[in-house]
Amino acid sequence: MNDLGILYIVATPIGNMEDITFRAVRVLSEVDYILCEDTRTTQNLLDRYEIKAKTMSYHAHSTDDKENIILNLLKNGKNLALVSDAGTPCISDPGVLLVSRIYKEFGDLAKVISVPGPSALISALSASGVSSAEFIFLGFLPHKKGREKIFKEISNMNRVIVFYESVHRILKTLISLNKYTPCFNVTLAREITKQFEEFIKGKPVEIIEYFDKNKDKLKGEFVVIIEPK
Repeated sequence: MNDLGILYIVATPIGNMEDITFRAVRVLSEVDYILCEDTRTTQNLLDRYEIKAKTMSYHAHSTDDKENIILNLLKNGKNLALVSDAGTPCISDPGVLLVSRIYKEFGDLAKVISVPGPSALISALSASGVSSAEFIFLGFLPHKKGREKIFKEISNMNRVIVFYESVHRILKTLISLNKYTPCFNVTLAREITKQFEEFIKGKPVEIIEYFDKNKDKLKGEFVVIIEPK
């Protein structure tokens, strides 16, 4: 068998296209294929930096057959890069399933290399003013089953809690937080690195009132940071 190819885990901008490292540009330019959550989204970034590498889709709905193709490319010595639509792959991202399978398939021979960069989680915490020496990251909360149970559990936690939320559920989330943790301080980081980046702070009810008065602010993806009382 040929020497195994390398899978690079490459972080890409979460909004501002300038937030990409020199190393990421070099790696994306040199690999044989780039595995993309959405090839069209990634192509915009590649065009910006005149990167000519071939792209291939890999996402939450990819089949075992697609993973087998990727494994065979690695077996044949091809170097690949895995990117998500934005940020660091494999963090609340289906890419972790592929990486897990690579380790299971190749064991100690597996070559997986991180090319670090933007992350909505870390960017939000760094600019929030919230002490983050210890925190619990919950990723995306479930849409339905088990959702209320999580809010009950948060009410009994004494560490900072961080999770991602979509614009479609942020108000429901705030209502649940107001029900279970009305005295906790909440920070919402919105549109991080983009033109209308904003940090909204207050008790859950105060942020609900803010959105009642500023409905135009209900846009984009949110990082929710909760401080216990």
